[in-house]
Parts: sequence; C-alpha cells; structure tokens
Amino acid sequence: MSDTPRILSLAHLSVVDAHPLELIDAAVAGGFNAIGLRIVPPMPTDSIIPVVGDEQLIKDIIRKKDDAGIRVLDTEAIWLTPGIVPGDLEEVFDVSARLGATNLLIVGNDPNEGRQLENYIQLCDIAAPYGLTAAVEFIPYCVTGTLEAAQRLVLGAKRPNAKFLIDVLHLIRSGGGPGSLGAVVPEAFAYCQLADLAGPRPADTAALRQEARTDRRYPGQGEAPLKAILDALPAGLPLGVEAPVLSNADLPVVERGRLLGEATRAFLAAYDTDSAVSNSR
Repeated sequence: MSDTPRILSLAHLSVVDAHPLELIDAAVAGGFNAIGLRIVPPMPTDSIIPVVGDEQLIKDIIRKKDDAGIRVLDTEAIWLTPGIVPGDLEEVFDVSARLGATNLLIVGNDPNEGRQLENYIQLCDIAAPYGLTAAVEFIPYCVTGTLEAAQRLVLGAKRPNAKFLIDVLHLIRSGGGPGSLGAVVPEAFAYCQLADLAGPRPADTAALRQEARTDRRYPGQGEAPLKAILDALPAGLPLGVEAPVLSNADLPVVERGRLLGEATRAFLAAYDTDSAVSNSR
C-alpha cells in the first residue's frame, strides 16, 4: 500500500441538497480530504445553488476549502446533448480551475456518435489550458451507457486529458463487474466513484435513475463486489464517494457526511488490511 494519502472525495450527489459551503462542512465531518462540487445542473429541470457567476461565493468556497484542507476532485456535470455548444461553457472551465478542480465530469447523451465525439474533443481542447481532465462518466440510462462506450469515446478523442471514471453502481447496473476492468486502458482512468447497492437491477430507466440519484448504499453495506473492483483498478486511483441513501435523506447534511465518511473509512480500513495480509503471503 502506498504511503501517499488516498484522495477520498465527498461527491455532491451524496448530499445533493447541500449548499457548497455546507458540503465542505460535511466533508470535514466525514473525514474526507476532497469534494466533488456540482456547478452545472445535470439536466435543465435540476435545481442547484448557482456558483458560476457568483464571484463572492466562489471566493468563499476557495477560502473555506483551503482553511479546511479540502481539495476539489471534480466539478460537474456537463452533458453532451445534441444541442450543446462547447464554446459557451468556457466560464465553467474557468471557475473549475479557480476552485482547484482536477476533473470536470462529462456525461455522453447524444445518439449521434460522430457529433458527440466532435463536441467532446472541443470540450477537451477548452479544458486543456485550464489543467482539467474531461472525465466521462458512463450511465446505463444514457446513450454512453457502458464502460466500453465510454472508453470508445475517450480513446476516439485522442487527447491526453480525455479520460473516463468508474461509478461502481453504474458499472454493475450496466452489466459490468470486476472482470470488465481488465480490458480497459489504465492510463484512461481518471478516478472511481464508490457506492454500494442492494437488490436486483431496477426494471426500467426511470427506476434506474431513481436508484442512482436517491437510493444507494454506503460502501461495505450492500452487495456490490467492491473489494474485487478496487483490486482491478490502478493503484492510488482517487475515490469519490457517491452514495445518497434514501433512509437518511431527512438527516442534516453534516450528519449524512459524517455517517458516509465513517462507513467508507471502515470499509477501506478492512480492505487495506485484507490486501496487506494477501500481499504478505
């Protein structure tokens, strides 16, 4: 195991109602050392606290995260839809870089594969001067719905900052698993989003989306083969924890952050102990 501290990020979806400053408080309470911050509504119907365009809030976030020793693993989420105009999103990349983000999360949802690739390449080129990775997340209820589709988009872009991320829930619900990870290019991994799940795959798109957005399990408290997945990922990959739990939705944001961090760190401690034992044999 590396001596370098693991990057452990609290994804905004875990406490999606949190104000950006409250998200930092929740991360601190949970023992996280990073956050994933939602600064672009994933869909027009989604409501977020506006960050882009609010200069005072941007400064407050920077000051608070720096004082707390919290970094920004990613900002989110740009959806590659048929009508996207990458050049209109320059300010999003600028704000992401000012916040110290490493990645900007991208979702592929354009049925025209050629147009989607062209727009993704443009996003990569806009992101590059800001030092940002354009990290593609595959989601089974979107057009880019599998690991294979995400890798095809990323490798097709032929840009050094074109990478993809693994969301464990989406990996499993798209029909993948630990064995799927051996067929991908390690250099194309950006980070992993960790969560657990319970029960069979939801029956339709609406139920899949509801599970993903509201009803996951804390790491180690479900049925996903998390240890095998971590074993198959490149060593030292940053981990974003994206686990909204429906039964805890009414708890205060900071309490949800604490509970999620406590469960995640317990799971990772057990995983690290098991790995150390296995490596010593």
